[in-house]
Amino acid sequence: MKLSVIFQTARCAAFLIEDGSVFEAEGEYEVFLNGKPEKQTRRTIFSLYDLKPDTAYEAAVERNGERASCSFRTDYEFVTLNVKDFGAKGDGESDDTLFIQAAIMACPRDSRVRIPKGVYRIASLFLKSHIRIELEEGAVLSAFTDRKRFPVFPGMVESWDEKGEYNLGTWEGNPLPMFSGIITGVEAEDVIIYGRGMIEGNASKEEDNWWYQPKIMRTAFRPRMIFLNRCSNITVQGITVRNSPSWNIHPYFSEHLRFIDLTVLNPADSPNTDGLDPESCRDVEIAGVYFSLGDDCIAVKSGKIYMGAKYKTPSEDIRIYQCCMRDGHGSITIGSEMAGGVKNLTVKDCLFLHTDRGLRIKTRRGRGKDAVIDGIVFENIRMDHVMTPFVINSFYFCDPDGHTEYVRTKKALPADERTPDIRTLTFRDIEASNCHVAAAFFYGLPEKKIEKIELKNIHVTYAENPKTDVPAMMEGIGPMAKKGIFAGNIKELSMENVVIEGQDGEALETENVDKIEI
Repeated sequence: MKLSVIFQTARCAAFLIEDGSVFEAEGEYEVFLNGKPEKQTRRTIFSLYDLKPDTAYEAAVERNGERASCSFRTDYEFVTLNVKDFGAKGDGESDDTLFIQAAIMACPRDSRVRIPKGVYRIASLFLKSHIRIELEEGAVLSAFTDRKRFPVFPGMVESWDEKGEYNLGTWEGNPLPMFSGIITGVEAEDVIIYGRGMIEGNASKEEDNWWYQPKIMRTAFRPRMIFLNRCSNITVQGITVRNSPSWNIHPYFSEHLRFIDLTVLNPADSPNTDGLDPESCRDVEIAGVYFSLGDDCIAVKSGKIYMGAKYKTPSEDIRIYQCCMRDGHGSITIGSEMAGGVKNLTVKDCLFLHTDRGLRIKTRRGRGKDAVIDGIVFENIRMDHVMTPFVINSFYFCDPDGHTEYVRTKKALPADERTPDIRTLTFRDIEASNCHVAAAFFYGLPEKKIEKIELKNIHVTYAENPKTDVPAMMEGIGPMAKKGIFAGNIKELSMENVVIEGQDGEALETENVDKIEI
């Protein structure tokens, strides 16, 4: 067993317990700080708060006679600005947006904006570089839902000389007008948002609220809860995010990002409430996050056709570990808006519960030659009641042309500038219990086959009364239940120690697979 600090600031620290557990240990750990009992936890990633700046500490965990410890020193802090000193009421009724924004803008480098216990009604808050914002326990940033209170970000602004452009707003991979996020960063750097508080979006299906007629653009598209546009060195730690108008956390063309020990909650029937969607982002760490929501828990994207072809910016070097994905459509999704590509994504030591799919890759003809998916690794994953653990769909019928012959035909078409490319995917040490629809459904393009899929140490069992459903959103695929592995249009499929218990029919069905190693 090992205990290590994975994040710290002047007032808090986050820790990782390495004991072989996935997301939660079998029993409670006693947590000590400088020898004194501090709390109990089962989480493999946990946080401690109310620390003093520039102070040495020793943290320890103990369970069943085993003990592990580590030493650390908190960061320096210059001053703390309390938002109530700037006029914020926190009474759940007053509009506190301006007062909190004033504290943010006035905060000097290496200092803290403190939001104490209370309910603060806000519209959009904008980040400034080199500050720390703490939402203390019991603090709630409660968002208004009146569209008239939110600024509109234009999708694209043309440069004065008409040779360039400036993209602010985005919606599902296209440069379109959107309302600014509840928390918005534009070209901000070195920012930490942390604490035990909550950001409450207050979205609902009531008339004129955000989930009412959600696909219709009214003035602009729905805001994200946290939107980071071209930001760098941003950490979000500890807080709870709930009832977002659309995607919860949306980093966009940003880099060096950390999301640690968060809770992201939305009802299972809430529309387009993805948990965390890095889009054309680099160097992203997602650790110890609990998701329960109405769409994909994590969806990795890189723009639709225009943004991918114009900026050619993949999402790459993404590490996801010790997270729990619950409910929703996909635990980890790639696409479908990924025209810039997705490279070097590692998912390790995670728990998937009651999602429709575990890994879900969605692409289609037309995404373009830069839509390359490569270096995807899933390792040491536990799934329970995931309908279909693995899905790769190269015929995803999204967009107005999604049902055209060009997108849907299973005949080989000429590979050209519009053809996406799926290369290497590796799945190791995965236990999937109570599966329903199929163990795996892999379908590449006949003109650009998936290069290689490796399955090693995979164990799948089916639920006693499995649900029947369609494994992938593509034409010509009917409902299934207790299906084994279907693999189509793959250059190389490697399987070692793959056990599928109780499937109906053949364990492996292939179509146009060049090489199979078992």
